Amino acid sequence: MVKIFIDPGHGGTDSGATGNGLQEKAVTLEIALALRTILTDEYVGVSVMMSRTSDKTVSLTERTDAANSWGADYFLSIHINSGGGTGFESYIYPGVGAPTSTYQSAVHTQVIHASGFHDRGKKTDNFHVLRESNMPAILTENGFIDTTADANNLKTSSFIESLARGHAKGLEQAFSLKKKADLYKVQIGAFKVKANADALAANAVSKGFDAIVLSTGGLFKVQIGAFSSRDNAESLAERAKKAGFDTVITLN
Repeated sequence: MVKIFIDPGHGGTDSGATGNGLQEKAVTLEIALALRTILTDEYVGVSVMMSRTSDKTVSLTERTDAANSWGADYFLSIHINSGGGTGFESYIYPGVGAPTSTYQSAVHTQVIHASGFHDRGKKTDNFHVLRESNMPAILTENGFIDTTADANNLKTSSFIESLARGHAKGLEQAFSLKKKADLYKVQIGAFKVKANADALAANAVSKGFDAIVLSTGGLFKVQIGAFSSRDNAESLAERAKKAGFDTVITLN
């Protein structure tokens, strides 16, 4: 069993960075909750603990103490940057080497691939959560909240899902996680242009569906559900058809 501790940065009285109508504490929690769902629903042999699951004030010491007491195998702290830049960067504690640096490379590469963010590089710093955690740890900075282009991405549920899936794929690679049995997936569109997929996903979300955009096989595919039961997939597909969407069910 691999024990992953997910730490959504800030929370409660600490809003973190703000800009373009967003608060860091809210966006980090969105990413973290989406990541938890992916790990628990789609992988075997993974246990997840979070430093917070709501808008709650949690001190830095409380975060690392919880991870250390639980005996986590990995500490993942999720943040949003500020300061007028753009793109994604990740941090580990200076001088730690492998396996921490190897895990960083896996997560970093997969988030860049999933999000399309500008790569600001793999870095080191003396952050509390990196220094005081007893296990390998990483801190990710997922775009700049005060840069309009990055913030507009962070406002869409499909992009939040992409960031979460990038983190999940990196963890899969780092810890050799195994996927659960193949799932029946309900797809409502596939595009060569990501903006078209994002627009369809936004339309689906506005009609009550949990839509995500996945980049596979050179296409951006819009998915609204994944199930172990074909009956459940067909039920969702029928509901989507009634809402005006073209659907296809795939097994993979």
